[in-house]
Amino acid sequence: MTILDHKIDFAVVLSVTKANPNGDPLNGNRPRQNYDGHGEISDVAIKRKIRNRLQDMGEAIFVQANDRKIDHFKSLRERAEANPELDKILKSKDSSSEEFAAIACKEWMDVRSFGQVFAFKGTGKGAGVSVGVRGPVSIHTATSVDPIDITSMQITKSVNSEPGKEKGSDTMGMKHRVDFGVYVFYGSINTQLAEKTGFTNEDAEKIKQALVTLFENDLSAARPDGSMEVHKVYWWEHNSKYGQYSSAKVHRLLNIQRNVEEPKTIDDYTITLNELEGLKVDVIDGL
Repeated sequence: MTILDHKIDFAVVLSVTKANPNGDPLNGNRPRQNYDGHGEISDVAIKRKIRNRLQDMGEAIFVQANDRKIDHFKSLRERAEANPELDKILKSKDSSSEEFAAIACKEWMDVRSFGQVFAFKGTGKGAGVSVGVRGPVSIHTATSVDPIDITSMQITKSVNSEPGKEKGSDTMGMKHRVDFGVYVFYGSINTQLAEKTGFTNEDAEKIKQALVTLFENDLSAARPDGSMEVHKVYWWEHNSKYGQYSSAKVHRLLNIQRNVEEPKTIDDYTITLNELEGLKVDVIDGL
């Protein structure tokens, strides 16, 4: 496998229909918004979905969601210690941070893609390890093209949680959703950091595939199946390690404008893509 030898930029256009794409725990789990009323999906939430998709594709993932675990480990430390080479370093007096990082990058795709902070205390005579890995794949926060409307509804339960009660006590709660919104997020893959983590051209293709299928196998009560949809993935491959153009200039090539006052579907938007000389783009439709 060949280490990534050219810079990559990408953009993803997605829609949300009657779903909560990313609740804010500091605001009653309402869909995230900025001060201008535009919806947001954090980069952390997007990376979580990419990790899940890579895991579905059979890749080894270090930071696994509790409800998606494929092993019995209860912590990141236990998962790291299960690797004999990493366990040896953790128990060594003269632990090597660089060696630890190299082994972790080789073992887990999300570490060599997004990076990871390893901060484990030593056990016995071990010195422990404290090392940060910077990953080559960077992702921006997704932002809606227009301000979003949030609908809130009150919900109750009508069953007994505990035995011995004659009648179920209705528990009041709130559920929030975005009626409709088109979001876009951008990202880049850096060749210098790819060389350090061992991120390959094949890894880049897997990231692309994960973006196209981002919401497959991602249903929940807040995001019913089909309520989140990837419409377009734009994948720019530069012809050099450092790229012909800056990522900011490449990302500005994508322009999304609404055609009606109150958009209800993706068809109410016009998506245009400008060009830069010598820069190739692969446009992939969502599933």
